[in-house]
Amino acid sequence: MRHQPRRDSRGILDPHRLMRDVRFRRRLPATALRCYVEHYWLVDWELTGSFAQQVVPHPAVNVVFARHDDALETAEVAGVGQRLFSITLAGTGRVCGIQFRPGGFRPFWRRSVAELTGVRRPLTTGPSAAVGGSAAGPGPVCAGTDDERCAALDAVLTAWAPEPDPVADEVIALVEEIRADRSILRVDDFARRHDSSVRRLQRLFLEYVGVGPKWVIRRYRLQEAIEQAADGPQDWAALASELGYSDQAHLVREFTAVAGVSPAAYARSLR
Repeated sequence: MRHQPRRDSRGILDPHRLMRDVRFRRRLPATALRCYVEHYWLVDWELTGSFAQQVVPHPAVNVVFARHDDALETAEVAGVGQRLFSITLAGTGRVCGIQFRPGGFRPFWRRSVAELTGVRRPLTTGPSAAVGGSAAGPGPVCAGTDDERCAALDAVLTAWAPEPDPVADEVIALVEEIRADRSILRVDDFARRHDSSVRRLQRLFLEYVGVGPKWVIRRYRLQEAIEQAADGPQDWAALASELGYSDQAHLVREFTAVAGVSPAAYARSLR
């Protein structure tokens, strides 16, 4: 069990600018929730101009509470994003986000997570009753100190009462293995490693993660390429081979299709 949130910048395009222009931090949830939740993410801003941020999404569901200027707090659930996510911030605002572990939202949602893939929708089940300070919840989530905001998120998820699900535990462990082991490059090899069929893995991943195992493998390897590119020019051919791409051109095509620029252009833009 981790005692600190992840400190990598995987998926965040131009992470140094994010840290410079807005207040972004990650916090761990209560211990009992860490089997489901990767981390909470908090963002605050007070801008005279505007700030644009792009993120290559993880294979994870997020629940997001947000307050912009003096508007009422909103809550939405965001399924796994298959395209580059872009947002422009202006004025003042606060966001409290819950990034679930891939597969970790299923015990809360209690039906196929695939129905959320690629969409964002207002939250109408679970913690929505907590927004606005009803007796069912802790009141506005984005108010108060970081500790108070995290405590409110803990209360929201605890009140949602996730159902224990051993299959979710299995899927969470499988995805974590893919993320941590960069030698995992093919679904059929991964299925054999776990004495499973490719079809079973595909069914489990769609039901619990929202996307298939091949997509998860490719997304994690691509995020590694983005993180490497942020460190400066690379031997792109060697990196492509290391991450399981057939050749450098394949890496460049996929990187460009998702991030909008080639690896070399992205590295240059950060310099």
